[in-house]
Amino acid sequence: MLQIYRIRLEIEQLPVRMLDIITTNSGVVLSIRTQPSSSKNRIIGEYGGRLKLAVTAAPEKGKANKAVIELLADTLRIHASSIYIISGESSRDKKVLIEGLNLEDLKSLLSQQV
Repeated sequence: MLQIYRIRLEIEQLPVRMLDIITTNSGVVLSIRTQPSSSKNRIIGEYGGRLKLAVTAAPEKGKANKAVIELLADTLRIHASSIYIISGESSRDKKVLIEGLNLEDLKSLLSQQV
């Protein structure tokens, strides 16, 4: 069963207000907005309910997608093999499935790491 949440994250360092997150039996689906070809890999904040990420990789041959997965894996302290881009592979707006993570864990890890 899918449950859709809009959560508020209180992160002093970033302007993150609300994120749209879907919980599934296998994990959580996070909406993200990517900014490829940036000066460094980092979480920027929130953009229209999506977590906004900047990656240094160019949007060619899947390089930016790989960088997005690596940034999320590093931030959440999980294996990159647990993260899948389920929509938006050729778009700035993506949905990623993070297997084995629940809503509370996601909130906690994002709050600690950014």
